Amino acid sequence: MAAKINLRTVRDLDLTNKKVLVRLDLNVPIKKGVISDDTRIREAIPTIKFLLEHTNKIVLCSHLGRPDGAPDLKYSLEPVGARLAELLDVEVIFVNNYQDEPVDQMLNTIGKNQLVLLENLRFHPGETSNDVEFARTLAKGIDFYVNDAFGTAHRAHASTVGVPELLAADRRAAGFLIEKEIEALSSVLADPAGPFTVVMGGSKVSDKIGVILSLLNKCHHLVIGGAMAYTFLKYKGVNVGSSRVESDRMDLVESIFRNAEARNVKIHLPVDHGCASSFTETAKREDIDTPEIPEGLMGLDIGDKTIRAYSEIVRTSRTVLWNGPMGVFEWPAFAKGSLAIAKAMTECNGKTVIGGGDSVSVVNMAGVASQMTHVSTGGGASLEFIEGKILPGIKVLQK
Repeated sequence: MAAKINLRTVRDLDLTNKKVLVRLDLNVPIKKGVISDDTRIREAIPTIKFLLEHTNKIVLCSHLGRPDGAPDLKYSLEPVGARLAELLDVEVIFVNNYQDEPVDQMLNTIGKNQLVLLENLRFHPGETSNDVEFARTLAKGIDFYVNDAFGTAHRAHASTVGVPELLAADRRAAGFLIEKEIEALSSVLADPAGPFTVVMGGSKVSDKIGVILSLLNKCHHLVIGGAMAYTFLKYKGVNVGSSRVESDRMDLVESIFRNAEARNVKIHLPVDHGCASSFTETAKREDIDTPEIPEGLMGLDIGDKTIRAYSEIVRTSRTVLWNGPMGVFEWPAFAKGSLAIAKAMTECNGKTVIGGGDSVSVVNMAGVASQMTHVSTGGGASLEFIEGKILPGIKVLQK
């Protein structure tokens, strides 16, 4: 499990009239210039407001999507700049070509209610390769570096590791979101009240083997849903029809069962299913009330009996960590299981933590995010932190 982390935060910096580069996670879903979920933008607001109280020389930067190291307008941060301007009631100056434009000089001329936002960092290959020249471009003329992008803290990129390493240790710090994430996730791992239930969904066992094995040292129940459940069922000798199975990962499933048995952790698997004959949004849902799935059908959601059983476990737990949906929740016919778990989380009297990823989308869809103890903005970063890995973007911010 993650060791105690002693972070330097924005409160530790003398920011008065200083030039500050702020790495945020503004990676929000955008279609045709319209933001469908601005959660990550709103989560960045407290840190930005704190900085604005001390200086108006602020440069914001972030990535959005995976544009593969070249400009791609569908991944432009310009709509994000417009939303930031609305939320903060300031003017956001959007800079496309910051490799040629002297951003540090621009900071000398901007007014009190102005901010600078750089175009998508990943339009430049130097971002993901942690190129030192690209890092120097971002750091030029900057007095302080603040990182509040927990969702990318597991990536050793130019904006998360390269830039802070160019500055003295006392000139780099974490924002309030990173501080909040680490405190919330650490509290779950340090001494979780029991019964402690881990609800794990999503598609691949192989993506989550590390975090599952780590959590087996702490939890009492491991509740499995999503496509990964069919790999577990297949391992147990259950016919899963044409459901998605990682046939070459049965050794991982075996190690999970072996570790769970050694630690007296109960593993719960679906006993019925919501199925379809094809993997399409318009496919008709067929409910199968047995663990076995007939040939020609694939499991795309948990069934009603499983929903009742899983919901009862969640409701009666004192700590619940949920990562990964119970089915293809994006399709209305197969969202029932995931939405039911979200509802059960609201009925739990203990600590409820959403460990990032698609589970965040589910609780937002269900309208219950505000009823959770903590909703993590990090997907892969949350999992790696829970697994006990040292995140490179956090390591450079420690005292």
